[in-house]
Amino acid sequence: MSKSIGIIGSGSWATALAKILTDNGHPIHWWIRNDETIRHMQLRHHNKHYLTSVYFDTSLLSLSSDLPAMVAACDELVLAVPSAFLEDVLSLLPPDALRNKKIISAIKGLVPSNNDLIGQYLYKQFELPANQYFTITGPCHAEEVANEKLSYLTFSGASLEATQAIADKFTGSFLQTIVNTDVVGVQLAAVLKNIYALGAGIAHGLEYGDNFLSVLITNCFREMQSFLEKYEEQKAAVAGTSQMVHNYSASAYLGDLLVTCYSLHSRNRTFGNMIGKGYSVKAAQLELNMVAEGYYASKCMYEMNRQIGAYMPVAQAVYAILWQQVHPSEAFLSLEKGFI
Repeated sequence: MSKSIGIIGSGSWATALAKILTDNGHPIHWWIRNDETIRHMQLRHHNKHYLTSVYFDTSLLSLSSDLPAMVAACDELVLAVPSAFLEDVLSLLPPDALRNKKIISAIKGLVPSNNDLIGQYLYKQFELPANQYFTITGPCHAEEVANEKLSYLTFSGASLEATQAIADKFTGSFLQTIVNTDVVGVQLAAVLKNIYALGAGIAHGLEYGDNFLSVLITNCFREMQSFLEKYEEQKAAVAGTSQMVHNYSASAYLGDLLVTCYSLHSRNRTFGNMIGKGYSVKAAQLELNMVAEGYYASKCMYEMNRQIGAYMPVAQAVYAILWQQVHPSEAFLSLEKGFI
């Protein structure tokens, strides 16, 4: 198979992205850690663990558990593993493995060891230039992609032209794409929306109604916008440049927040619902059997906001519940009268 796009990861989001690309006729190299999963896919043409209803034309798939060989065969790589596991996965690669490659991050989280955004981590570890780094954000759920429900993805990169060229490979009959240059902002928004979806799930588990939930999410958006504006302000001050102005009501920010907080497909909302109903973090993780990025993100964002200084009572409450063993009902009682 000639050089093509590679996907690293085999979860539901990786499987959905593989479906989008192969439906558009693009051959892909696909790294899957488990050889038994590879054998099953070669024989049965679908991922036995995630989005099992999606069947692939295996002539378009080059499946491998050899990550260095798979990376060497690709010009463009999609990262689609949970952020908490990214360091372990990429530790299999030599330092020059990403040279001259375009990296497209579909990860909606921070690298927990240093609270780094994915692009920052790749620059530190692999000297990946900013103009070779792109992101995929929502609003989009893997399950709806599997069912070919009309969905939207936002692609971000330093160059609109280069970003559009990547986005075009994903655009299809049930997938529309949007491009922008706010690489950092969309990543931070994706981290925050998972935290807020946990909060929405906790509220549901505590049996708050839709009226409260609408006010909660309104305040979550206000928090998100405040954090992003303060982050942009501090970044501009350090660089000695003017502060960029972004439309935070766009799909990649407000839209992704809404769908993650409301959708029954949202694993973060589901995880939060279990916490609200009284599950321990460990019990909820075992029951969900998938990674809820917001769990790790809540701690990373709490630590990051020590430097940013944004007013974020909802994010603080989620952190307190998950990491400081504050009872959910106590944390939400303190939120009730502070909303506007």
